[in-house]
Amino acid sequence: MRVVVGKVSEFQNGDRKIIDIHGKSIGVFRVDDRFYALRNRCPHQFGPLCAGTLAPRAASAGPGDVRTEQGPPLLACPWHGWEYDLATGQSFTGPGPGNVPALSYDVSVVPGRQAGPYVAETVPVSVEQDYVVIDDSPVRR
Repeated sequence: MRVVVGKVSEFQNGDRKIIDIHGKSIGVFRVDDRFYALRNRCPHQFGPLCAGTLAPRAASAGPGDVRTEQGPPLLACPWHGWEYDLATGQSFTGPGPGNVPALSYDVSVVPGRQAGPYVAETVPVSVEQDYVVIDDSPVRR
């Protein structure tokens, strides 16, 4: 099932909305011109994951070499700091079997439409807003 989250214009770069879809809390994020959605439930101890901090990916080839890499940022849970890839939900913190990804969702931007009521005369219509839409089925990656 697809659910309209809001207008694209309601999201500035770096914004997030935490919404309820059929009893599931889901965070929707805009980073540059991309949208991402994760379940607002940290797999570690079920904290409010989407209230956490976004950070760029850090990489290192060895001591003294730290740089940031391109790609979706990481989201750190506010309870214990476990980090998850914003695009896939993949965890990069925590040992072995406990390293469970957060549920991620497909997000798309679709053109706005004006529907009925239909009348005999016609008037010019223009699309002024696009909408952010989320598919409420988790993506298992």
